[in-house]
Amino acid sequence: MDEKTQDIARKLKAALVQDERMGATQWLVDAAIAAGAFGFGVLQMTLSLDLFLPDHFTRMMLGIQSVAPSGFAILGIALTCAPLIVRRKLPWPTFAACVAFWLLFANMLQVSTLSLAGPLVALFTVAYERGRGESAVAAVIMLAAVLASPLLVSVQSPFDSLILLQNAILAAAVALAGYAFNARGRLVQEAEARAEQAERLQVAERLRAEEAERAGHVEAARRVESERVRIAREVHDITAHSLSAVSIQAAAAERLIDADPDAAKQAIGEVRVTAKSALNDMRSMVGVLRSGEAAETEPTAGTERMQSLVDYLEGAGVACDLFMYGYDREGVPAHVDVALFGIAREACTNIVRHSGATKATIALREVEGGIVLFVCDNGHGMPDEPSEAGGGSEASSSSGSSGGHGIEGMRERVSLLDGTFEVTPSPDGGVCVSAMIPDSWKEPSR
Repeated sequence: MDEKTQDIARKLKAALVQDERMGATQWLVDAAIAAGAFGFGVLQMTLSLDLFLPDHFTRMMLGIQSVAPSGFAILGIALTCAPLIVRRKLPWPTFAACVAFWLLFANMLQVSTLSLAGPLVALFTVAYERGRGESAVAAVIMLAAVLASPLLVSVQSPFDSLILLQNAILAAAVALAGYAFNARGRLVQEAEARAEQAERLQVAERLRAEEAERAGHVEAARRVESERVRIAREVHDITAHSLSAVSIQAAAAERLIDADPDAAKQAIGEVRVTAKSALNDMRSMVGVLRSGEAAETEPTAGTERMQSLVDYLEGAGVACDLFMYGYDREGVPAHVDVALFGIAREACTNIVRHSGATKATIALREVEGGIVLFVCDNGHGMPDEPSEAGGGSEASSSSGSSGGHGIEGMRERVSLLDGTFEVTPSPDGGVCVSAMIPDSWKEPSR
């Protein structure tokens, strides 16, 4: 048996022991109530007439004598009180037995002063345990028994009417008291239930607040991680873009260093400028990853640097035309502008590294419903069976042995903006990369 099961068993055992103790206590209390009612009944029967007529001479003149209750009368009082021991378990049978014994011994003893202590306690129990409807029924039965009792006594005393009135008032008062205590108990239980419900609601609200706080932390961590991935992709693009240019310029310098030292010197200068620019870009991107330091406030490169892509391609020996039709950079969100530049830069890097092209075209145009970007070349073209990822030499470069992420990265950028991305054969025989970003940031026309 594991520890959890043992703990549950211990709790159940403790609950059973507590119930047994409470049950034993209730039995003792009810037995004490029955004994108290019996003692009160004997005392009342003994002193009732003395209390009504304290003057001994008056009692003698009226022919009334105070006598001690006989053994049979004491037995009758005992039987009217004995059922009270089970009053909580069986309130109605207890009430019926007490009233029946009271009527029986009132008839057998031919007295109207037989104590009502037992029946009254039983009546109170029914009214307290059962509620308003059954309280009324029990009160009616008790009043009927009280009103019928004079019919059972053949010799009437001068005080029978007073005793009858006393018993009727006691029966009504006890029934009302029992119902009042019942109503109060229900009100207390309802108040406790409302308090428990309010406490549960507070606990639930606190748990929801804690859950929302945890979700907020998770969302913040997710955003931080997403931003780190984006920065890593930017660093990858910058590195691939710059190193490709450095490699081409270095190769040109190597070829020209003997034949044309001036041209070689110019190529080496281009290498230095490109490397310095790449280092600055990487420093700006990686700076936001440093904990404890403020992030760079300078914006990431956007389409205002499109001309640098043209210079990059031409520096690699690829003639390039740039067309920007109706593109309003100020009206486009910064993250969209940065993504468009990143896609164009990655496509240009692929052209230089893999296509063997001599001519390229970059076109950025704002059309109805969004912005369209085209980067086309006249290089090696698409493979015989283009893949779903886009095909072409670029596709092979991004998922092949080189281990790059060019096509995948461009596709992810466009997907995050709910756009469409395609890699198709270009009219010049090469590859055309196209991306369409919907203008969801614009307010719908009214």
